[in-house]
Amino acid sequence: MPLELESAKAEIIKFCEEKSKSKSKFYFNDFTKLFPDAKAREVKKVLTALVQEEKMVFWSSGSTTMYGLAGVGKQAAAEGE
Repeated sequence: MPLELESAKAEIIKFCEEKSKSKSKFYFNDFTKLFPDAKAREVKKVLTALVQEEKMVFWSSGSTTMYGLAGVGKQAAAEGE
């Protein structure tokens, strides 16, 4: 069953806000666990939509890819460099 985009985006934002006290960035696999019945590609599409809407930011070290809420955590200071 395909993910419903708007409800999936809301669930991801809620998850990040709840966890933001202890973490500001999350691995892709943290989000796939939220939707155990969804394909990874579907979860990726939801995350990409959130990044395009500037609600979330994409961070990559080259080997590790992470996502976080826009304006939260250490990466917020580095955005726009």
